Amino acid sequence: MLNATDAPLAVVPARRAVVLVLKEKAEVVATDHMVFHSERLVLEAPSVVRLRRFVHVPFRPRAPLTRRAVFARDAWTCQYCGAPAENLDHVIPRSHGGEHAWENVVAACRRCNSKKENRTPHEVGFHLARQPFAPSDGFRLSLGRLEPGWEPYLV
Repeated sequence: MLNATDAPLAVVPARRAVVLVLKEKAEVVATDHMVFHSERLVLEAPSVVRLRRFVHVPFRPRAPLTRRAVFARDAWTCQYCGAPAENLDHVIPRSHGGEHAWENVVAACRRCNSKKENRTPHEVGFHLARQPFAPSDGFRLSLGRLEPGWEPYLV
């Protein structure tokens, strides 16, 4: 979903995008060639919509810490062994005083997460592929894996 100024705002489900278009709060910019059918209406599913009115978005100095954003930052790979990641892990366990913050959370595979349990990586003999960090571009991370058709609208 784009703001009235064509600035990207958020990712919304296709159903929500259709409702915004039907209520004339948004207009379709691009479609993905799927079709929604109702009793009296046939509408192509929007892939990108633009709001008709400008929406003010407050500035956030840091990206919100979400599961999807951590996986995107770590390229969906375990930071201990390089396998596909399926879990989040606190590098310093919360029971040992570790915080739930960007600098202490990494993506991990199920095997490494089970092996590490409630210990530090040093105690288990694990080494991080790279130090966890707070990303600067939180919006791109919140998108997760990008649809190819969205790239022209992400400036």
